Amino acid sequence: MEILEWIRLIVGGALLLCGLIIFLIELYGVFHLKYVLNRMHAAAMGDTLGISFSLVGLMVFSGLNFTTLKMMLIVIFLWFASPVSSHLLARLEVVTNENLENHCQNYAELAELEKELNREKEDEQTGGQEA
Repeated sequence: MEILEWIRLIVGGALLLCGLIIFLIELYGVFHLKYVLNRMHAAAMGDTLGISFSLVGLMVFSGLNFTTLKMMLIVIFLWFASPVSSHLLARLEVVTNENLENHCQNYAELAELEKELNREKEDEQTGGQEA
C-alpha cells in the first residue's frame, strides 16, 4: 500500500509542477508579446491549461472524495468559460481597433479576398440580369 501512496505523490507532484511550468510560460508570453491579441491568447491558453493541470494534481493528492468532484466541476467550468470569454474579448478588440491592419499581416489578405468575392458576386448578379 505504501508504494501506491508514493506513486500518487509522484503523479500529483508532477502534475502540479507541469501546471507551474505552464504558468511561467504564460507569464513570459503575457509580458513579452507586443500585440494585445497575442498576449490575450497566451493568457487564455495558459490559464486554462495551467489551472487544469494544477487542479488535476490536487485531485490526485485528495483521492476519491467529494472534494475531488468539486475540483473536477471547476475544471469543466473553466474549460468552457475561459475560451468563451477570451473569444468575446478578442472580438471586441477586432471590432474596436481601427489600426488592426498594422498588427495583422493576414488582415490585408483577408480584405483583398473579400473584395474579390464581392466582385464575383456582382459579376454573377449582373450576368444573370443581362441574359
